[in-house]
Amino acid sequence: MTRARRLTVLGAAAALAGSLVAVPAAAGSAAPARPAPADRGSATATPEKTPVAVGYGGAVSSVDPDASAAGISVLKKGGNAVDAAVATAAALGVTEPYSAGVGGGGYFVSYDARSRTIRTLDGRETAPRSAGKDLFLENGTPLPFDDVVTSGLSVGTPGTPATWDTALRKWGSRSLRQVLRPAQRLAAGGFTVDETFRQQTADNEARFRDFPATARLYLPGGKLPVVGSTMKNPDLARTYGELAKKGVGALYDGALGQDIVRTVRKPPVRAGSPRTVRPGDLTAGDLRAYRVRSQAPTHTGYRGLDVYGMAPSSSGGTSIAEALNILEKSEVSRLSEKQYLHRFIEAARIAFADRGRWVGDPAQEDVPTKGLTAQRFADARACLIHDNKALTSPLAPGDPRHPQRCAGAGKATPTTYEGENTTHLTVADKWGNVVAYTLTIEQTGGSGIVVPHRGFLLNNELTDFSFAPADPAVHDPNLPGPGKRPRSSMSPTIVLRHGRPVVALGSPGGATIITTVLQTLVNHLDRGMPLVDAIAAPRASQRNAARTELEPGLWNSPLRRQLEAIGHAFKENPEIGAATGVQRLPDGRWLAAAEKVRRGGGSARVVHRS
Repeated sequence: MTRARRLTVLGAAAALAGSLVAVPAAAGSAAPARPAPADRGSATATPEKTPVAVGYGGAVSSVDPDASAAGISVLKKGGNAVDAAVATAAALGVTEPYSAGVGGGGYFVSYDARSRTIRTLDGRETAPRSAGKDLFLENGTPLPFDDVVTSGLSVGTPGTPATWDTALRKWGSRSLRQVLRPAQRLAAGGFTVDETFRQQTADNEARFRDFPATARLYLPGGKLPVVGSTMKNPDLARTYGELAKKGVGALYDGALGQDIVRTVRKPPVRAGSPRTVRPGDLTAGDLRAYRVRSQAPTHTGYRGLDVYGMAPSSSGGTSIAEALNILEKSEVSRLSEKQYLHRFIEAARIAFADRGRWVGDPAQEDVPTKGLTAQRFADARACLIHDNKALTSPLAPGDPRHPQRCAGAGKATPTTYEGENTTHLTVADKWGNVVAYTLTIEQTGGSGIVVPHRGFLLNNELTDFSFAPADPAVHDPNLPGPGKRPRSSMSPTIVLRHGRPVVALGSPGGATIITTVLQTLVNHLDRGMPLVDAIAAPRASQRNAARTELEPGLWNSPLRRQLEAIGHAFKENPEIGAATGVQRLPDGRWLAAAEKVRRGGGSARVVHRS
């Protein structure tokens, strides 16, 4: 998702009553000052928003200054990186409600400084246990994509609350109650509406109006929210309070879960709406059966470094590892800009061809993760790249189980669509622990359905499944199935040198997440860019498609014409991704980095500035 907004908040303490309220600011006045979303009662200045910060005691980088401030407040009180990551994520559920929240899922990658190991949690949403391959077919034909998005049919079992609970129980030092407190107060106090939040609401206005609970929340008084007004979400504040008091069992085996199931199975559509809103088949049993998966990360060596990522059901870790392995045989630091971009584009094209054929939910598919991340397989695929001629897409996949030089392993099929609305945060603490966490509700505004009186949107994550095989003759590992996790591109990544952190990062952006993280890594590790500049550099995204997407900085440069001359085809994308990262400096300080411009700029913070 592309957007240029940064939400700010008003007030940290307000009565937890009523539904979302918009309070217009005084005419002609600037957005009012308000307390930062920290666990304190006195008002302070607006949290600082900057794309880079350096200092001691820990660091937080996210797309939102108030969410970053929530994480910093936990670090200042002695919490560790896991505690701060959950606090930041919960705050993003308030200020980034169209990107993530209680109704979604995600992937959590954590580095433990004491054992020097990487741990991961797969908190991806799951399909109902009644789902089959024909979930999105009607009379043998795929349903219209937009119809499925805005329906109960697209809603998977949320994994975010279980991810928070599991991470805290395994590796945290604070309770769920403690780390939810900043977000709870933030939801009660509200945030200031800006142009982009208003525009995003306007883009969703038609479908939001068809759900009374959604309209009450995001169309206060029946109108679009006014720029400069204060938006409060006391329903979400109460939901956070319930989770804090009762634990996540309130969702997976309690009243909150019952409300979710009721909403999915009988979407609360306004009377007289012409919209056909299909019900889903989510049950209380599906919620009770949900489990976060603790699993080994993906791993590859790259120029003396160890790169760790998220294993399937995400395709992020395998795809980034394969592309890095392909690029490792090139002296990327010595290549011209044209040569570098050509090889980067081709490595991404190849990795996407292979992920489409092989990556799905490993609980139900035979995913050759070790083969996809092996240097031997990358070498067999790298020989497809020629400096004077671009490959064409769709490119046929290779076979990581039996690598053969320059050989395909079946028919070429195009990459399926994946929604772009996601958020990412990166955290480090004073002990050297690091978290990279990407979470989502899928599309902008998810399914469009707010759970009545609960203050959050439900995901439409099941639309990340393939509705039908692109070619019936080619096995698609990403078809729906009972309890199955849809394939994702989320790519939280941590890089180590000799067991110690070098850099951690991630990004939103649907399938462009993979290319964003890959390009940022190469910019930083190979091209020598400071992390904040590696994040800010103009992006290209090739996903085994006929045309490579380019941001304006590349679209308007001579490089485009030079690459077109050897067969590349392009289309313009105004904005790709919105990365955040942290870096451990040689002197022990932390550097936090975020976007300079994308999504209105991100928020990098440290506990103590140097």
